[in-house]
Amino acid sequence: MKYGIAIFPSKKVQDEANSYRKRYDPHYALIPPHITMKEAFDADESEIESKIIPELKKIARNTDPFSFGVFKVSSFSPVTNTIYLKVEPSDEIFALNEKLHSGEMPGEKDFAFVPHITIAQKLSDEEFSDVFGSLTMLKFDLHDQVDRFQLLYQLENGAWSVYETFRLGKE
Repeated sequence: MKYGIAIFPSKKVQDEANSYRKRYDPHYALIPPHITMKEAFDADESEIESKIIPELKKIARNTDPFSFGVFKVSSFSPVTNTIYLKVEPSDEIFALNEKLHSGEMPGEKDFAFVPHITIAQKLSDEEFSDVFGSLTMLKFDLHDQVDRFQLLYQLENGAWSVYETFRLGKE
């Protein structure tokens, strides 16, 4: 089964992202707005229960809650026509990403970690140019707290669902 790890931002940030996603993201119905912390990886149920969940609990316990800001959009062009809300880089989010790619955690990093919330993807070149051009003129002033991350699993229809939530910090 495919699993992944993500941070779901607050409703305010999700509402802002969804105002664009419903028009420009074909994955709108498959998963809420999120910051991907670990790309999809394969694991079986016994591996999840015996190795991965204990490791995620340890990572969460040893990671303090942190905040982030979103002030503009960016894109992965020319590699893909994906537009995203740019999560301001912080030591905390990069440290959490590193922890999720070490120890007992399966899967390798395919790309450099760029913290973001996708708002548009799979656009034609012309549509990308128009949408990105208009969105880059907007200023965003979103601030959010991260106090948890989620282990997700993928359903047969491609949608993602929460398997377990891990709260950050000492309990």
